[in-house]
Amino acid sequence: MSKVLIVAEHLDGKLNASTAKCVSAAQALKPDSIDIVVLAADPAAIAAEAAQIAGVAKVLTVANAANANAIAQVLAPQVAKLAAGYSHVFGPSTTFGKDLMPCVAALLGVSQVSDVMAVEGTHTFKRPIYAGNAIITVEAPAGQTVVATVRTASWPEAAKGGSAAVEAVSVDAAVPSHTRFVGLAAGKSDRPDLQSAKRVVSGGRGVGSAENFKVIYALADKLGAAVGASRAAVDAGYVPNELQVGQTGKIIAPELYVAVGISGAIQHLTGIKDAGTIVAINKDGDAPIFEIADIGLVGDLFAILQELDNSL
Repeated sequence: MSKVLIVAEHLDGKLNASTAKCVSAAQALKPDSIDIVVLAADPAAIAAEAAQIAGVAKVLTVANAANANAIAQVLAPQVAKLAAGYSHVFGPSTTFGKDLMPCVAALLGVSQVSDVMAVEGTHTFKRPIYAGNAIITVEAPAGQTVVATVRTASWPEAAKGGSAAVEAVSVDAAVPSHTRFVGLAAGKSDRPDLQSAKRVVSGGRGVGSAENFKVIYALADKLGAAVGASRAAVDAGYVPNELQVGQTGKIIAPELYVAVGISGAIQHLTGIKDAGTIVAINKDGDAPIFEIADIGLVGDLFAILQELDNSL
């Protein structure tokens, strides 16, 4: 009997789309049931969102003032306790999940399966290695709880329309005090979130400067898109590192990805390989980005962007 527990990711009282993608991955297991756990100071609104995801049997809520902020060392003991009776515990392969799930695996005494991109069996999964250049099959030991992170770029969001029961639960777990929340420093933007956006416009070193990056923001605003960047652009100081896309940045899968002045280093391509349509704009016709682009525009990026701006 397989039962899956998914740890919900949320921020500011709203459920992250990564949770619905974890549900899609869980459904591939064909389990007997899929439950979601919401750990928060006040989980009611988040749980109501989670209950609407199709395929979810039950939403568990753990209300605790200590859960007001997503601190892995605080959440992990609670998740580990709740894992009893579940064959699988899933979390998203986002910053949240990469922080939390290894702690859960350690407390359960099992090895974590990372970046699940395909399900081959109840304990057999596929995941990328070598910057996505190779896919390996990983088999978790039978008879042990499978703790895994789900590569959200490889899975669609599960549909809505569900009506799962919401159940408040208490967890008898010692919450450590050696780790505490001090503050959150994050860039404020009215643009869509980079990891969940349907459209993304990214700039690279070819943009030339932080001042020139305004053309990227302008195009993104016209398209209602999020803004991203290559590591080269981040290292050059054009934009903050939270906009970095790639192996050492964010792995994304938008419906449309526009790469402006990005040559296409393998580390960057890893972050966009699951994008729907890739449009590349670069003056170098031999740039590696054109090998994977669906649409390629060769020429001066500022002239091309001006033409695009005039046509939008």
